[in-house]
Parts: sequence; C-alpha cells; structure tokens
Amino acid sequence: MVETTGRITLWGIEVFVAIAEERSVSTAARRLAASPSSVSQQLTNLETALGVGLFDRSARPLRLTPAGELFRRRAQTILDEADLARAELALTEHASLTRFRLGMIEDFDADVTPRLLTEMSDELTATRFLLETGPSHRLTDQLDARALDVIVAAEIGAPAVWMDVFPLMDEPFVAALPRGTGHDLDTLAALPLIQYTPRHHMGRLIGDHLARQQLTLAHRFELDSYHAILAMVAAGAGWTILTPLGVLRAQRFLDAVEIAPLPFAPLTRRITLSARRGVLGDLPARLSDQIKPLLAELIVGPAVARYPFLADALRLL
Repeated sequence: MVETTGRITLWGIEVFVAIAEERSVSTAARRLAASPSSVSQQLTNLETALGVGLFDRSARPLRLTPAGELFRRRAQTILDEADLARAELALTEHASLTRFRLGMIEDFDADVTPRLLTEMSDELTATRFLLETGPSHRLTDQLDARALDVIVAAEIGAPAVWMDVFPLMDEPFVAALPRGTGHDLDTLAALPLIQYTPRHHMGRLIGDHLARQQLTLAHRFELDSYHAILAMVAAGAGWTILTPLGVLRAQRFLDAVEIAPLPFAPLTRRITLSARRGVLGDLPARLSDQIKPLLAELIVGPAVARYPFLADALRLL
C-alpha cells in the first residue's frame, strides 16, 4: 500500500467535509460507504499533513476548531473544483460518464423512474446507475452532501446558490374522501382528517396552509404512507389532503374514494429537477427535457382523464 501520511489527498478532504457536516465519524463513514476506522485514519493523516487539529474530539457532537473552520471553506472550494474537473473530462462525451447517482421522489418509482432509467441507459451505455428514492427533503440533503448527482423532487424553498433547478410540473393538492361524502367544508370538517405526517415537508406544507386558512380540523392519525392513508379513507375512517401523485400511487383504493378540489383556497407544489451548478454540463437540462414527455404520458394524461377538474392545475412547465 502506498503511504499517504503527510500528504493532503482529495479523499482525505472528502472525509473531512463529511465529518464536518455530520459531526460524527461513524455517521460520516456510513455516508461515504467506508469503515469508521478508515475514516478516522484519513482524518488523522490530514491533520498530520496540515500540522493542526481540525476537530475538538472531546466535544459531542464533534466540533470544528478555529483551524478546522478556516480549512472547511478551502476544502469546499477544492471539492467543487474537483467535481467540475471530473465533469469536464467525462462530459466531453456523455457516453464516457461511468457513474450516475439519481434521486427520485417515491411518487415516481412505479412508472416514471423505470422508463427514465431505461432511456438513459440506452444513451449512456458505459454508465452505472445508482438510484435513491425518498422524500424531497432527504433527497435535497443528499444532493447538498454530494451523495447524489441529480434529483427529481418537490421544491422545498428557495434554491441554494449552488443549484441549477429545472421546473418540471405543478400539481395541486386535492381532497380524498369516502365515496358518497359531500365535498363542502362543513361536511368535511365533521369528519376526522387523516393527516400526512408533518415530519415530512409535504405534511408541513399542508399544515401551514390550513393555518393560513385559520382552519383547525380534528385529526387522530398522522401517517407517512399514501397506501395506509387512502386505505383508511376508503374504509370511511376520515378524509385526507394529498396530491394527485400520492392518490395515483394507491391505485387499489381509487374506486372506493372520491377526489375533489380543496373546499378552501387552493394549494400547489412544484416538482423540479435539480443538480449542482456547473458539474454535469448540459446533462441536467437534457434530462429535464427527457422526463417531461414521460410525465405527460404517465402522470398528467391519466390523472386528467380520470379527474377532469385537474386539467388547469396539473400541468407541465
């Protein structure tokens, strides 16, 4: 093995940044898919090469020293330049891209994601694809942490300065209620609200919107599963507020529930494709153009055909 103690290595800097962000050697090791011992050794090597301590190891969670705070700013610049250099070399011909890490919201995993990956694999023949599905806030965190290259997720606020963002689709929130239930607010207010969990951004978005409408709706259940929520609605246990994407994921319950516009001020969310600025050249823009026809065919078309009232609100951008 080549001895690297005394040298500043790119891997050592990546390890340092991961520990600084996670404030834990073991958590950083899981993020980097490395062992805690090797991560700890890389940090020791880097500190030896620099001649300073970067972390206060007596603090829990770990805390950067003043020297560590200073080096962190430089380290981020070094990693950004390394990413850009890799991209410039790889994207002289997209087919030479060896790895592509894609994050997709779970709403797309049954239809859009498989089609998109199939089409991409036909074009990027030498590329290994790594897929991560999850809620939008988690995917955004992973893009920030360089654990993903591109994400397709709901917008969760103003984009960071390091992000390139390509709008894909706006979708309204809708009311899902037991079949035969009235759609007016007085009727729905008399039923329990089965709430999408506020632990996720979408649940907080719904909760904030209800607060703005000065609505306090009785609820006993907070769930993070579209299927579980719509199963309870279908059984008559209450009603809920979801998006068309969430409703369509639970196909087996569609005949037992009704979907209607919200009986108060409308609420929408935006689905975007995001990447780190300048790293993948024109690939994110090309993917944005590639995914929109899939959304039209697999999401917007079927949803509007089943629920015509969505025609103006569920739209590609």
